[in-house]
Amino acid sequence: MLNTDDIKILIKKYALQNAVKYKKLPQAGAVMGKVMASPDLRGMAKEVNSLVGEVLEEINNMPQELWEKELNSLAPELIAELKEKKEPEKGLQPLDIKGALVMRFAPNPNGPPTIGSSRGIVVNSEYTKKYNGKFIVRFDDTDPATKAPMLEAYDWYLDDCKWLGANPDEVVIASDRIPKYYEVAEQIIKKSGAYVCFCEQEEFKALKDVKKSCPHRDQDVESNLGYWEKMLSGDYKEQEAVLRIKTDIAHKDPAIRDWVAFRIIKKPHPRPEVSDKYVVWPLLDFEGAVEDHLLGTTLIIRGKDLIDSETRQRYIYTYMGWNYPETMHWGRIQIHEFGKLSTSGLKKAIADGTYTGWDDPRVPTIRALRRRGIRAEALRKFMIELGLGETDISMSLDTLYAENRKIVDPIANRYFFVWDPVELDVLGAEPKTAKAPLHPSRGMMREIPVGTKVLVCKSDVENLKDGERLRLKDLYNIQITGLSPLSAKFIGTDMDLVKKEKARIIHWAPPDGQKVRVLSPDGEYSGMGEHGIELELDNVVQFERFGFVRIDSINGDEVLAYYTHK
Repeated sequence: MLNTDDIKILIKKYALQNAVKYKKLPQAGAVMGKVMASPDLRGMAKEVNSLVGEVLEEINNMPQELWEKELNSLAPELIAELKEKKEPEKGLQPLDIKGALVMRFAPNPNGPPTIGSSRGIVVNSEYTKKYNGKFIVRFDDTDPATKAPMLEAYDWYLDDCKWLGANPDEVVIASDRIPKYYEVAEQIIKKSGAYVCFCEQEEFKALKDVKKSCPHRDQDVESNLGYWEKMLSGDYKEQEAVLRIKTDIAHKDPAIRDWVAFRIIKKPHPRPEVSDKYVVWPLLDFEGAVEDHLLGTTLIIRGKDLIDSETRQRYIYTYMGWNYPETMHWGRIQIHEFGKLSTSGLKKAIADGTYTGWDDPRVPTIRALRRRGIRAEALRKFMIELGLGETDISMSLDTLYAENRKIVDPIANRYFFVWDPVELDVLGAEPKTAKAPLHPSRGMMREIPVGTKVLVCKSDVENLKDGERLRLKDLYNIQITGLSPLSAKFIGTDMDLVKKEKARIIHWAPPDGQKVRVLSPDGEYSGMGEHGIELELDNVVQFERFGFVRIDSINGDEVLAYYTHK
């Protein structure tokens, strides 16, 4: 068993390592966690805790510049450990490529691309660029009922791909290729790998759950081919018959047991060129499996939650004698700002007026980010640096905003914008033209004509005291003389008011300025800005003290802007 001196040395080693790493005195709990990992100290937490306090006090009295020297004399291996630990690598891991690289991004176009979609678009396209491969966009649109495609969404996906610098080398629409899936299904039937099942859903589930086959599983090939033809001809009603792939009926995962490959759907497809041409539709696992073979896909990146799909699809590849593509998996991303919004939920919320559309700043679509002024290169870098880890990620958009800020800050012109405006009458002020930098680093100035009245933010004056002295930014100094109505007197232009008295600086706008409305994820802001904002159409500018915004449109005498970020 360790004696007191030994324990104190052990504590001191870990405490110094923590102090050197973070350049400050460690918390007692952090040191306790390290020390109590020693098997020799089990059952001695109370004694150790008391000694930790003593050691931390000793380190606190030691000059900080001596911490590393002391640690090096006590435990040089802990110094080496600190130097060996590196930040985890960001970005995409190298691929071991043998032959041509063919990758695909395969969305269901039942809504526009989301932030999550951008990960698939960017990563697949980035890898194919890096290895001189082929990038395919494939629309998996073979569900005209439950997840019916939106006609506009096909173009939205391709437009967002172009915006992201991820133009596909080939575009494939699954609903154009239904006969190809029928051909493969027929071949599998002939190999006794599929059968037409007439069981009701609950009836089949009851059998499947106890690992028993249904009565139709042992039908001969000729019978199954006849039933299959009747399915294709529309002789059966919806849910009356399905085509199942034969698997291991005793497989440990019930989801793998004799899964459904085709079902009958008599609702017309939204695409006019398809419409009611077909009544038998492949489920995603069948369609995707066949397409990956037909398109020559060599590497698939999919969510780890879709590993079951690979297990199901491999049965098709075995029956057909095909080689399954290489696969990689990544974890899910949950964005704090958007929670668990689904495409169907968003569609309903747009229909009932909760959101203004698919580009409302409160929704997680690429269209919304674009309208807010997020740059493609920022979103692309953000997704590449996430890498391909299988760990689920819960994160904020702050990292994306930080990347975007690096791009827009050097080019965004500055303007004053006052929301929830309150009029302030300044006694003794002369009409003048204020001059303020159009951008802090470019040397250009903007001019703002102003009289004896200005508008200020209500939040800036709610807690004012009579007699309080303030500076109106880039204008002059004032002293409050009345609170209701709000009034002040001119007291000069000397910046010493700010430097010596630490007076607050507040923003302002001329009463006859430019009306502005800003739509943001947090709500709507209406107020007045300076003239010149209306000339920045489609540009990202910075409203000082408010944040970056993209000037979206001009409606009559009002400018509409979309909030970008702080």
